Amino acid sequence: MIPPARLDRRSLLTGAVGLSLPGCAALPAPTLHQTPPQAVWTFDRLTDIGGVATKVEGAPVLIDSPYGRAVRFDGVDDALFIDQHPLAGAETFTFEALFRPDGGAFEQRWLHLAEEAPPGQPPSQTRFLFEIRVVQDRWYLDAFTRGPGYNHTLIFPERLHPCGQWFHVAQTFDGRLYRSYVDGVLQGEAPLAFTAQGPGRASVGCRINRLNYFNGAVRQARFTPAALPPERFTRR
Repeated sequence: MIPPARLDRRSLLTGAVGLSLPGCAALPAPTLHQTPPQAVWTFDRLTDIGGVATKVEGAPVLIDSPYGRAVRFDGVDDALFIDQHPLAGAETFTFEALFRPDGGAFEQRWLHLAEEAPPGQPPSQTRFLFEIRVVQDRWYLDAFTRGPGYNHTLIFPERLHPCGQWFHVAQTFDGRLYRSYVDGVLQGEAPLAFTAQGPGRASVGCRINRLNYFNGAVRQARFTPAALPPERFTRR
């Protein structure tokens, strides 16, 4: 495992490959055939995350972290709902986050990007998820994506990490392989027949349908429409 100190805060704030500053104006949602810009959501506030309309539920709180302010979720009913799917339109991607899992329930779905169906159509099941599974005082990553013709989970119970510490996690797709990482270390990979997802919205702290709440903190997420190698991941 790459130790947390490997990531420097300056690069987290400036971005390894062009970083949008917190509070920047919201960008228009891309259509399915447009490549989205890179986006960064910094959780140093409870409203307008990354300049995007944000709804607060429960009572998440701002805390200090070694990397700046972060949002702490209680694992019961705390959540943020953000009116954007920042990877909509991306045919390849890197989906990253800096978070601290604090234990609790076995299954926690803490960052969810959901495509929304057009009016009058059945609900879409197309989505990305970052989840964890907690085993006593340790956790392992569950990265997941689903869409038309693909449905895959990258989950490796033998790759355990301690609760109560900050970690960088990522999932990527390079046009052929779907991969997941913790602190830059590959957790696993698999071929994937991925196709770009459509516009939608996101939840942080729970699944989009208000299940499987997260006990811990989130500092930042970054969304890039390209498969980055680990040396170009967000640094803290």
